[in-house]
Amino acid sequence: MKKQFFANHWCSLLLLSSTIVFSGCDKPSAPSGGSAAGGASADPIKVGEFASLTGKEATFGQSSHEGTQQAIDELNAAGGVLGRKFELIVEDDLSKAGEPATIVNKLIARDNVVAVLGEVASSRSMEAAPICQQNKIPMISPSSTNPKVTETGDFIFRVCFIDPFQGTVMANFATKTLKAKNVAVFTDVKSDYSKGLAKYFKEGFTAAGGKIATELDFNGGDKDFKAQLTAIKSSNPDGIFVPGYYTDVALICIQAKQLGLSVPIFGGDGWESDQLVKIGQDAVEGTYFSTHYAPDVATQKSKDFVAAYQKKWNGKSPDAMAALGYDSAMILAQAMKTANSTDGQKVRDALAATKNFEGVTGNTTINEKRDATKSAVILQVKDGKFHYVETVNP
Repeated sequence: MKKQFFANHWCSLLLLSSTIVFSGCDKPSAPSGGSAAGGASADPIKVGEFASLTGKEATFGQSSHEGTQQAIDELNAAGGVLGRKFELIVEDDLSKAGEPATIVNKLIARDNVVAVLGEVASSRSMEAAPICQQNKIPMISPSSTNPKVTETGDFIFRVCFIDPFQGTVMANFATKTLKAKNVAVFTDVKSDYSKGLAKYFKEGFTAAGGKIATELDFNGGDKDFKAQLTAIKSSNPDGIFVPGYYTDVALICIQAKQLGLSVPIFGGDGWESDQLVKIGQDAVEGTYFSTHYAPDVATQKSKDFVAAYQKKWNGKSPDAMAALGYDSAMILAQAMKTANSTDGQKVRDALAATKNFEGVTGNTTINEKRDATKSAVILQVKDGKFHYVETVNP
């Protein structure tokens, strides 16, 4: 009886192990960089995102991440791409220099991402870009506007306009709409974004016949700007261009009002945050800035995005950073579909060939420098909200 039991038990084990072996070989695994032949791979497509989720420019990173996450969730709900779903690996760079390099090295070497999305701030994108380029990992910045970002190499892209265009837009706005002839420029010397935008504004404004009344600097994160603003007031400008980020800009506007500076103050897309109004309150009323997107002049695609965003994020309305985050993920997914692969070189080539992609921020074409050719909008702070003024085409 005991012999028969062990014999039967041994036969059962042999049968079970042979079943496991053959079931394991029944379906080949997906080759690296693509989907399985004749079926979907169980492995997700790993995409890295680095953003300023905390720190000085946290609202930028949070908005960009929310738009990116919404796109990834929508793509996954529709089945993903190439028969595979996405896994978004998100890292916070704390709005600090030094963090992006550490994060992106980790995303590539340890997490094995096939692409990287980020950053909003140009300085942090420029820190990460060489690492992606060296490893031949496509990187897409949602909204870094400094031209040097994509000059890093042919694997670096963006889905926003660049500062030479934005600077010209604001120079023309100052000349034609504000009728300004003598403008002061107040620049954050710690920011590549601010310095670049100031340069292109000055070139465009002087080319249009305007004069720079005075040019002064500040360090991002400063709290007291009264000495520089007093000097600006004494130069008698009829406008002040401040190419900075919202936290600094709000304080500058408050202190300008305290000093009796009543001329128009205007800037670039670094202004766009609800914190601008929360911090600046009535001091920022009537100010202007250029940006990438205006929900109140939206296409149907954009209206659908706004409705879905508000539903997902507890009634919160999207800003330009959220919309660009969404578009960056969608353009990446489209490139993978076009390439029929997640291989870095093939995705890079598909990204470079992107033409007339219909995104929520408008039609996007990637030019030969891997920058996006698209329109800008001008918004004004009015009654504590951002209101559309005009659209400027490239």
